Amino acid sequence: MENVANKGNGSLLKPFDMHGLQLKNRVVMSPLTRSRAGEERMPNRLMGEYYAQRASAGMIVTEATVVSKQAIGWLNSPGIYTYEQGEAWRLITDAVHEKGGLIFLQLWHCGRASHSSFQENGSLPVAPSAVGIGGEDWIHTPVGKQRHETPRALETGEIPGIVEDFRKGAERAKMAGFDGVEIHAANGYLIDQFLQSRTNHRTDRYGGSVENRCRFLDEVAGAVASAWPACRVGVHLSPNGNFNDMGSPDYRETFLHAATMLNRHKLAYLHIVDGLAFGFHGLGTPMTLSEFRKVFGGPLVGNCGYDMETAEAAISGGHGDLISFGRPYISNPDLVERFANGWLLNPEAELKAWYSFGAEGYTDFPCYENPC
Repeated sequence: MENVANKGNGSLLKPFDMHGLQLKNRVVMSPLTRSRAGEERMPNRLMGEYYAQRASAGMIVTEATVVSKQAIGWLNSPGIYTYEQGEAWRLITDAVHEKGGLIFLQLWHCGRASHSSFQENGSLPVAPSAVGIGGEDWIHTPVGKQRHETPRALETGEIPGIVEDFRKGAERAKMAGFDGVEIHAANGYLIDQFLQSRTNHRTDRYGGSVENRCRFLDEVAGAVASAWPACRVGVHLSPNGNFNDMGSPDYRETFLHAATMLNRHKLAYLHIVDGLAFGFHGLGTPMTLSEFRKVFGGPLVGNCGYDMETAEAAISGGHGDLISFGRPYISNPDLVERFANGWLLNPEAELKAWYSFGAEGYTDFPCYENPC
């Protein structure tokens, strides 16, 4: 077991007022793709149990949830593109609210990080440009482990339809009882692909200049904020990451412009993968929360590789307002209580438990004292 050196008695466990939404602490459960929604991508009672176990977080952000069939790129991940899926998500929101928690839904389109076997009629995955994921990366698909394919570049006229998919997903999330939504614009998925010059080689209004490359995110943020108050919409960005073969030489200019643009929407928060534990492109010095603080006036959420001490330091130093934890939440459903009491953390879950498709490695991790 990992030792927790000190009891949490600083800023991390203090309440936070996020535009009138009262968080009981500043610990956020980060989105974690856990693949328990089955082939129909339907939220279920097992997922409700899992999220309810972790409801002591100040706020939960769900696993990434696809906004359309075209958006799919992961086995057994949930969806929000049908009325029935929206209704099923209420099992989860009710379970979390009964435990006194708050929960946001993360809206997702995989873009090129998909495979034709996920797509209707075997069509190629879509992207801003026909630029494939390079290197030795593979993808787990309905027909087994496959090499990534070169995606099809979206036509300009198709893009408004994808923006509308995000809006409809946000609308269904509101009907399902969520407290807000987060737009997944990180980790090499579709919106990130539009942002970055590495993957966006377009010559229309969505490519070329940094302003044009940020246009798709701007339109998605505006559409989602038409279904929700903007102060209940967050955005997730990964300026330092290389996951899904990302990383662009002009990353600092791109992401500071994106944050400045998003600031005009008066959003709930900006969720930044500032840590390097998920990979680093190495194209310069890592971007920090303090850089984003200069251009984004709302709450900042730090993410990736934090422990209790580094989270406390980020908040007490004024760099971030909230800190999200991913892997520690897989095996520690009572993470907040462990921080508060200085209790040992459970060992980190093995990789095979992340996507095992059942209760094992999902809802069976013990709490320190009481049943979860």
